[in-house]
Amino acid sequence: MANPSIVTIAGGNFAAEVTASDKPVLVDFWAEWCGPCKMLSPVLDELAVELGDTVKIAKVNVDDNRDLAVQFGIKSIPMLLFFKDGEIKDKVVGLMPKDTLAQKLKALI
Repeated sequence: MANPSIVTIAGGNFAAEVTASDKPVLVDFWAEWCGPCKMLSPVLDELAVELGDTVKIAKVNVDDNRDLAVQFGIKSIPMLLFFKDGEIKDKVVGLMPKDTLAQKLKALI
């Protein structure tokens, strides 16, 4: 993950970075071996730059954080969960166009 605007989530910082966030948060559950995850990564990088003042984008590597993957019932990746005020408001499985993701994020602001 080259983008410093994207937060890396590990089990210990999920609550602080996501559920306690004062901004809406898009959490990407991904894995290194996942082709679609790699295709989605540059899109999330762009959204982090474009919307970074109003939303937070975070990534959870499911191989390193199996407990979080189990907690949120992640069975397919990439899985995007949209949080606001600590609650899941929307979810997307798989790839989605950047404009559609941006609309979903803006709807939470």
